[in-house]
Amino acid sequence: MDDRDKNYLTQKLDPEILSTAYSTQTSWHVITGAPCSGKTTLIDLLTSRGFKTIPEVGREYIEREIAAGRKLEEIRGNDYALAPVFAKIQLDNESRLPRDKVLFLDRAFPDCLGFFRLVGRDPNEMLAQCFRYRYVSVFLLDPLPYQKDGARTEGQAASTFLDACMYSDYTALGYEVIRVPILPPQERLDFVIERLPQIS
Repeated sequence: MDDRDKNYLTQKLDPEILSTAYSTQTSWHVITGAPCSGKTTLIDLLTSRGFKTIPEVGREYIEREIAAGRKLEEIRGNDYALAPVFAKIQLDNESRLPRDKVLFLDRAFPDCLGFFRLVGRDPNEMLAQCFRYRYVSVFLLDPLPYQKDGARTEGQAASTFLDACMYSDYTALGYEVIRVPILPPQERLDFVIERLPQIS
């Protein structure tokens, strides 16, 4: 995190916008967490159990661009400009999903709030859009020891910061965030399945 980022690191969510009513109730469950929290592994296990899962749009975008010949440093060279691009892709993606089908989303639109802060943008820019869809449940995975991979550029400090943001932001949006502790992958899967609401 550089000096520019610090402008909005502690930006509070606008209480007036937080009083907005949700437009649409969905049957979707959110699997979220800081970078290197094991989301992809858990999503893959949910898929293997027959659940319908939706991949993380940011990772898909980066992997697609790398496959097209761009370097990670080029793609992530201006995260300030990239953050609203990811937010738009996420919102567009959610707008195409069936509202009444049980789905597990690898990140959801409110995740963008923390990423906006991290790159030096005001999260209130897109707070109102968080009320388009109401999710059934939000599972926040406790972070694992940080490791870089082909799509990550954040470091340990950013990962810790995002974990705190995701908990506080989803809570502010009215969700009871379910913390998923560090467990062997299969036990994490069982932990989530055992806590799915009856609506599923």
